[in-house]
Amino acid sequence: MRITWRLVLGFLAVSVLALLAALARPSWPEERGAAGPTASLTVGKGTERCTLRAATPREAARRARPGDTVCFDGDLSRQRLVITRGGSRERPITYAGGGDAVDGITVEADDVIVDGFRSVRPEAPGIELTGHRVTVRNNTVIGPRGGDGDGIRFFGDDLTIAHNTVRDTDNSRGRHADCMQTFASDTPPSHRVRIENNRCEDIDNMCLMAEGPNDGEGDGHGTTGDFTIRGNHCETLRASQALMFEDVRNATVTGNEFAAPTHHAIGLAHHSTGARIDGNTLHPGIRYEVGIDASSRPGYRGPEPGGPP
Repeated sequence: MRITWRLVLGFLAVSVLALLAALARPSWPEERGAAGPTASLTVGKGTERCTLRAATPREAARRARPGDTVCFDGDLSRQRLVITRGGSRERPITYAGGGDAVDGITVEADDVIVDGFRSVRPEAPGIELTGHRVTVRNNTVIGPRGGDGDGIRFFGDDLTIAHNTVRDTDNSRGRHADCMQTFASDTPPSHRVRIENNRCEDIDNMCLMAEGPNDGEGDGHGTTGDFTIRGNHCETLRASQALMFEDVRNATVTGNEFAAPTHHAIGLAHHSTGARIDGNTLHPGIRYEVGIDASSRPGYRGPEPGGPP
């Protein structure tokens, strides 16, 4: 058979078409529906996957079980998110906001993760947590109002406060509007608290005020201690110091940025023993990094204190 140029061109055309068809065909098996162990999960607004969708916090408290990730379908922007249902040590319940607005957050439960909510001008404190093994992360509190004006208050053991932003607290009308605060009077003392990689911006009072039960204003029961303060950005505008510890044992303060010209960065008083201070970055207007009283000297490791707390 004679091979002509028309035959060659025809063969090449057919080959190219076959190759294109093969490339266009998917190499994975066709989907056969939503069968499988993750079929009941739906993707939340953030990175979490929702195992339970609820219209209200009350519904979530009734239906949530250990290990659930709760997402809210209802509009919570005009109500406070009150969390009363927790999980277990191994299987906490996650409440996933995905950027949703709420009018402040109150946690009264153990074994809870609160992730990704936004509060603008909530009733202070913008977030208040009381419980054990609670994590509060990726939340934003802007302009808390009323009360003492605090952004976050915390009470309990094994707490993690991480990657949150608190902005624009207001000291007017006699308030002491801190970014974060804990005390031990009518509330339990706190132990093993991690405060990491948060941003405290435009804070009138301190970035952290931590008071134990024996600071003169507490109830005298128990101790407060084992705090880790690491990697936070702190901008406090009106207080003499950015962080203040009174009767808090074993505080570790490392790798933070003190971004405003306070008199000193850290105060240690009323038997705040065993503190470790290292690797922080100070605004050039800060006079000295650590102020300390005689009762807090035992076990102190850090730069030479520059004066009183």
